[in-house]
Amino acid sequence: MKTILQLTVLVATLAAASCSRDEAPATAGDSTQPGLQAWTLPAAPGAAQPDLVTAPDGRLLLSWLDTQPGRRTRLQYAEFSPAGHWQGPKTIAIGASFVVNWADTPHILATPDGALWVQWLQKSAEAGASYDVLLSTSRNDGMNWSEPLRPHADGTVSEHGFVSMWPQGNDRLGIAWLDGRNMVAAAGHAQTGHDGHGAGAMTLRSAVFDGSLRTDGEVELDASVCDCCQTDAALTAKGPLLVYRDRTEDEIRDIHVARFDGKAWSPSKPVFADQWKMPACPVNGPSVAARGDEVVVAWYTGAGDQPTVKLARSTDAGDSFSAPLVLEQDDTVQGRVDVALDAGNAWVLWLREGDAGQSLWLARYAPDLSKQIEKVEVARLQGRGRGTGFPQLALREGKAYLVWTDVAGGTASLHGAVYTPKVL
Repeated sequence: MKTILQLTVLVATLAAASCSRDEAPATAGDSTQPGLQAWTLPAAPGAAQPDLVTAPDGRLLLSWLDTQPGRRTRLQYAEFSPAGHWQGPKTIAIGASFVVNWADTPHILATPDGALWVQWLQKSAEAGASYDVLLSTSRNDGMNWSEPLRPHADGTVSEHGFVSMWPQGNDRLGIAWLDGRNMVAAAGHAQTGHDGHGAGAMTLRSAVFDGSLRTDGEVELDASVCDCCQTDAALTAKGPLLVYRDRTEDEIRDIHVARFDGKAWSPSKPVFADQWKMPACPVNGPSVAARGDEVVVAWYTGAGDQPTVKLARSTDAGDSFSAPLVLEQDDTVQGRVDVALDAGNAWVLWLREGDAGQSLWLARYAPDLSKQIEKVEVARLQGRGRGTGFPQLALREGKAYLVWTDVAGGTASLHGAVYTPKVL
């Protein structure tokens, strides 16, 4: 172990006991029976802030933060093999300066060359909403991790977060983040909260890194975006497409996209003009999935004082989008969406909260969104409000793998399920 950046975060460099590669059987994942089945996860009580992605070789990668009382926070991950077994968990980093936030969470990704990449957030000041993005990579299946670096080079004590990552070719990583350097006051102190006017706006920036964590530098994609909504990215036939919540001078906060051709980003454009005027950040970002030129974007909006989850489709890699489909619209809609796309289906996962509590829902659509094929209540949660975070959705071999956070007795824990589509 070694200390990095003088901030009491330890990076795992050896496959110690906490980095076990023992295989544990899964409750579900290899069943051919249609419907919903429990999926046992390797995370202990105290786990939250999950990320779930499908690697190019078919592994499912699950990362999370473990925040058990009396222990320093641990960033961990595990792999669910194509054979239906868990490997792990492994500990990537341990420390007391992690940013543990229900909405701004770590992310994990694998590039086609087999490298693993992980991103997390670290406090840059003792007080205030100031933190940095840290990026690290492993070239030997998580046994050793590189010393982490900041993808942003501004050096300001300000907010950096809400990251998206994507494979940029075979062995490079693209990364985008929200960057608060322009929100720092003239005296050099970070703003105490989001949406501080008069001190600049939150920006959206990106960079590309090679396997040695070298970069040609960062670029600014948008000079004014929503301060604390998630970003997301997907690979299209024309390059990575980034989706995020924009912010205008009139406080219109609609969903925008921009695409990277490997050299430059296209000008951003709205997916749809909801014209949602919102004087504060809703902390409810969009999700995007792509397959060739096919793209589906899912998002939450409160335009017209109607909480709504919408879906929109593009057949030209995000150059244009059809009029959106309203998935749900009522006062119980929380949003916090995730979307996925395969050859036969478009999937969307979202949360609701009513008088009876929170519930997690999964819907399956035809890829062109022409009809809803299934709609399933995945779980009823004990937790309420923000503590349940953002559910995760990944696809493999036609099945939907789901992970979410629940809170009971003040303790968070991760839960999983696998949904096998019905044969129609």
